[in-house]
Amino acid sequence: MIPEHRHKFNAAFSPATYQAMLADIDQQLPGQLDFRVAETPVFVPTGLRDKLIAAGKSIISVIERPDFKELTEGAIPPHQRVPNEDDRPEFLTFDFAVCRDTNGELEPQLIEMQGFPSLYAFQSWLPGVFRQYYPISDAVSPFIEVADFESYQEQMRQFILAGEPAEQVILLELFPDKQKTRIDFFLSNKLWGVKAVCITQVQRIGRELFYENNGELIKIKRIYNRVIFDELARHPELDLSFNLTQDVDVTWVGHPNWFFRISKYTLPLLQGPFVPPSHFLSALTTYPDDLHNYVLKPLFSFAGAGVRLHVTADELASLPDKQNYLLQRKVVYEPVVQSPDGLVKSEIRLLYIWPKGVARPQLLTGLCRLSRGEMIGVDFNKDKDWVGGTTPFFERKAAS
Repeated sequence: MIPEHRHKFNAAFSPATYQAMLADIDQQLPGQLDFRVAETPVFVPTGLRDKLIAAGKSIISVIERPDFKELTEGAIPPHQRVPNEDDRPEFLTFDFAVCRDTNGELEPQLIEMQGFPSLYAFQSWLPGVFRQYYPISDAVSPFIEVADFESYQEQMRQFILAGEPAEQVILLELFPDKQKTRIDFFLSNKLWGVKAVCITQVQRIGRELFYENNGELIKIKRIYNRVIFDELARHPELDLSFNLTQDVDVTWVGHPNWFFRISKYTLPLLQGPFVPPSHFLSALTTYPDDLHNYVLKPLFSFAGAGVRLHVTADELASLPDKQNYLLQRKVVYEPVVQSPDGLVKSEIRLLYIWPKGVARPQLLTGLCRLSRGEMIGVDFNKDKDWVGGTTPFFERKAAS
């Protein structure tokens, strides 16, 4: 999207160099990469960068409302409510489609949002790998409100550990060694000293939690949570000593309730030029005449599960559980990333942290996904190249 940087990158690109980069990743992190890394980063120009930042601020202003918790109480299933919730989320991630406005200018349009950690370790590390293999100018950076890779790692280390010994802070997940995002868990341990522990290995003794390390029981003081209830529900056979909803003596780094509060459930509360209109299906007495311009999303499913791109009024009327659905106006992705054989669609995720004692969330870095399919996601991009996960390089602000 920045012609100078795009032309320079594409001139240097070759399939052999791309394969060498992937082999290097595997050599450094053996067997950990289980999703497709795209052939290219995305170069984000000043205008789009500033609109992304403005869009994020407008969403945060709603989350900061004193009645936000009251408005989102219905987002948390009663049987999945976790005690000792924080006053605010510690992680925020917003996904935006890259589109064009009526004037032909690039603009972001909100797709999804979550109060849950994303690939905070991997997305800080991947840009450095691209820089090793391709000529990427210092005029662009993967970081926004933090200076560089080293300062990012120090800030995240302090944020996750909060002064506690690293062995008493765990990254909690279900079967972490089998997750497609396990490369991020591996790097979280390498960069911040946080060990990934399966929830099946956590032992509860009264209100205290422990895990075993080298034959020794270690008390858990902080949990960097990556467990999603939706996944736990798929394994009713598990006999857990700790099931997330019990009242225990730990500090959550990313309290589980915020996963539900900041989600598709929040979208109808938002307005603005970068937010497509969204409605709780149960709140509609009539449906839009142009239903072909809307997408139906289940409120309580994740990773794109159950999304229906083409619906009719009769299908909507026949749904018995309308309270579990959201109707959102479709956005039109603008293919803007130049590959060797055409243009590719792009989605940009902004990654924030909100440490205790800090007035506002801090925008650290981003994540990009490239697509040639109807939707962003693996199932829509099988057997294609120049698609998958990658990193944004944002045009730096000019020195004043």
